[in-house]
Amino acid sequence: MPVTIPTHVQEFMQGKPGWVATASRDGMPNVAVKGSLQVLDAEHLLFADLFSLKTRKNLEENPQVAVMVADNAERKGYLLKGRAELIASGPVYDQTAAALKAKLPQLPPPKYVVRITVEAVYDQSLGPAAGQQIA
Repeated sequence: MPVTIPTHVQEFMQGKPGWVATASRDGMPNVAVKGSLQVLDAEHLLFADLFSLKTRKNLEENPQVAVMVADNAERKGYLLKGRAELIASGPVYDQTAAALKAKLPQLPPPKYVVRITVEAVYDQSLGPAAGQQIA
C-alpha cells in the first residue's frame, strides 16, 4: 500500500544520489548508486536505468526495493522501501529521458525508467529516532 513521502523527506532528497538496494529471486543482494534519483510525486520515486544490468535483472525477478539517501555532513538520512516498476515508454519515460538528455547530453537514452511506489519511510538520521518508521 503506498504511503505519502513526508514533505521534509522530499525536500531533503532533492539533488542527492540514492543507493538502491535490490535482490534477486533467490535473495542475492545488490546495491548501486543512482545519480538520477528523484521524487516523482508524493508517493513515487524514479531513476533512469542507463547501465544497470544487475539492478534491472533483480527488479525483473523481484520488484522489492530499498533506497537510502543520506547527507554525512548533516548526519541525516532516510530509507524508503517499496515496489519498482520498469517503464520503457509513455509520458514518464519520455519526460525523464528528455530531462536527462538536457542535463547530460553525452549519456545514452535510458533503457528504462524505474518508478518506485513507496510503501514505507524510515528515519536514518543520527539520534534517538534512528530506524523509526515515519510513513
